[in-house]
Amino acid sequence: MSERLLGILTDSFPKLLLSCLKVTIPLTVIIFLLSLVLGFLLALVQILNIKGLKQLARVYIWIFRGTPLLVQLYIVFFGLPSIGITLDAFTSAVIAFSLNSAAYNSETIRSAILSVPQGQIEAGYMVGLSYRQIMMRIVLPQAARVAFPTLFNSFIGLTKDTSLAASITVVELFKSAQQVAAVYFEPFALYCEAAVVYLMLNTLLTFLQSYLEKKLEWKPQTKRKWFRIPFTKEKLMPIDDNEQ
Repeated sequence: MSERLLGILTDSFPKLLLSCLKVTIPLTVIIFLLSLVLGFLLALVQILNIKGLKQLARVYIWIFRGTPLLVQLYIVFFGLPSIGITLDAFTSAVIAFSLNSAAYNSETIRSAILSVPQGQIEAGYMVGLSYRQIMMRIVLPQAARVAFPTLFNSFIGLTKDTSLAASITVVELFKSAQQVAAVYFEPFALYCEAAVVYLMLNTLLTFLQSYLEKKLEWKPQTKRKWFRIPFTKEKLMPIDDNEQ
């Protein structure tokens, strides 16, 4: 590695890191929260089997899971202005990513809710709980534990997928690397540096996921009491093989 290239990487690293902190992370968090809310509503509509709305939810999921995210991004940013709706790049990215992620999150949430045994719901009705109380106290706490790993994996995936927002001029981490590479004509080194920043971020998120999963593990409500077999000083006599 030449001294010039080392100087370029050293000078560009703070800029890439700042773009990650100021744009990539906030963009990811906003998208994930919006998609989580919309995904939960889509899942609930299907579970409650609301006529009309359930069919609309299935069509929505079919469309957004069946078409490329990049195409959806271009439709929102470049396509909507043709019908009089103009949005800035950041807002367009939030809308397109949120709509896309919600389709996947809804299926994760729906399957997690349906994984709770029906007997527990019936038991809730037997003790006089309402449907809302059963959902809040019995179903959702268990479903959250089931859905958490998959949802957090989606969150980690979003940190990488937001690099597609560079295609509509959102100056996030990857776009910053492109800008620096265009000035110094060192695309390989700078894109590798951007990859290192992504790797650092997602490594931290992976450790956070592991920590939170341990916190969500089922734990007994009371401490177990271990009973010891009383110790006796009597010696065991060997058994004679000839004895019947």
